[in-house]
Amino acid sequence: MAMSAGPAENDAPMSDINTTPLVDVMLVLLIIFLITVPVAIQTVPVKLPSVVFEATTTKPENVSLSVRAASNGACEVYWGQTRVTAQELIDRAVVKLRKEIDKQGGPSAPGLELPEVHIRGDVNTPYRCIGGAVFNMQRAGFTRVGFISEPPAGYATARL
Repeated sequence: MAMSAGPAENDAPMSDINTTPLVDVMLVLLIIFLITVPVAIQTVPVKLPSVVFEATTTKPENVSLSVRAASNGACEVYWGQTRVTAQELIDRAVVKLRKEIDKQGGPSAPGLELPEVHIRGDVNTPYRCIGGAVFNMQRAGFTRVGFISEPPAGYATARL
């Protein structure tokens, strides 16, 4: 590095700044940040499911629910074609599950296959409505709750 003392006859102060140390410090900081940022950002490894549309097999013992929001914001739940309240939904679900278990030989019967719940939710329905239907069906004892969706246009379903 060269240093300029300036002309000897001029006693004015020097106004030049040596920027080389500043650039050196900034480059070192840049390298440190580039190395430490990926280490600081940690994520939990999660394997997300790949979505595949499968055709459902409709069994007579399965329960089909339709959920939508009314114009006033209330939740409407339909068991088949009949509109039910939250308490009626739980009561009907308990009766349906008990009948199915008794039909198969009781709760200790070998190979007991419990019915499923298939929920069709309108795309404009708030989550609280659909979540409430899922919660009520699980509270009644149903362990398998699924959602019926419509595949995108032009999508061909394939059986595996």
